[in-house]
Amino acid sequence: MRLDELDFAFPEELIAQRPSEPRDACRLLVVDRNSGALSHRIFRDLPTLLRPGDVLVVNESRVLPARVWAHKKTGGRVELLFLRRADRATESHGHEKAGSTAEGREVWEVLARPSSRLRAGVALTVGHDTSLTLQESLGDGRWLLSHQGAPDVLDLLERYGAMPLPPYIRTPLQDPDEYQTVYATVPGSAAAPTAGLHFTPTLLSRLGEVGVQIERVTLHVGADTFRPVSAEQVEEHQIHTETYHVEQAVAERLDRARAEGRRLVAVGTTAVRVLETVYGQSEAREGVKMPATGATDVFITPGYRFRAVDALITNFHLPRTSLLALVMAFGGVQVVRNAYQEAVERRYRLFSFGDAMLLTGGDDLA
Repeated sequence: MRLDELDFAFPEELIAQRPSEPRDACRLLVVDRNSGALSHRIFRDLPTLLRPGDVLVVNESRVLPARVWAHKKTGGRVELLFLRRADRATESHGHEKAGSTAEGREVWEVLARPSSRLRAGVALTVGHDTSLTLQESLGDGRWLLSHQGAPDVLDLLERYGAMPLPPYIRTPLQDPDEYQTVYATVPGSAAAPTAGLHFTPTLLSRLGEVGVQIERVTLHVGADTFRPVSAEQVEEHQIHTETYHVEQAVAERLDRARAEGRRLVAVGTTAVRVLETVYGQSEAREGVKMPATGATDVFITPGYRFRAVDALITNFHLPRTSLLALVMAFGGVQVVRNAYQEAVERRYRLFSFGDAMLLTGGDDLA
């Protein structure tokens, strides 16, 4: 795939600065990926668009207040975006251990800017007396950073951190929970899995009432959300890993649904990455190999053979991103390009707080 195939034109005023109120009042562009047919609905129509037995797979990762401003001893200011903890193993239930390294330190991967003048060994201060140390440059502005003592980093983020809104959102949040899904319970993401921002408790209840099964998986959104594709040949782009987990009981229910021929409807590209990771090497009736915990670097581009996902709910993504490449892989390059053109012409709201798409086979709707 050529990089320019991930381009599309849009007026800046279509970038949503606020979530819809209520959340499920946003517009929903329904795309038949077989025929390319488009229809315009409202997100709260979802219970009429899905069918009994469908399995809606959501990502329950919760966004950390991961943006922190630190200072060098010289007084220089450094912006840190905490991406993931890099020093600990994962327990069988999928949550990371709260322990530290043998040296009693926490080690985190961060994005730091400005990064060009930073060097390994530089000490940074957050608040009055919390000291952090840059350990190693990982390239592209990413660093390994260590901290020793109290408070731990999660407490530090709660005390001094801000929600890591994308740079195109210039309007301050009225409430930090505006950038969390209503089902977010597992802290760990550096950005929201935005397709899930449209759900409300009422809508989730209505989906359950019509027989849609809701299952939760976890994928902590990391650095690639902030990094555009730069390689002229998209497949040559190097994607970073993100940690995921699927509970055994959830995996068993997903296996059962697949064996019974029921659809898996992924809410967002993060849910797609989890499902295609755990089923990526399996055939139609093979199940998840447990434990379903680890780091995934699956990079989905046009030509990819989907093994698990039957329908996709997603937002409108930035040009030249791996997220848009994934959506084009699922829906078809020209079908998705046509859908984006239609959305712009109809003045759909774009990106994190914007409107949504449902991509399906068309004839398999309710």
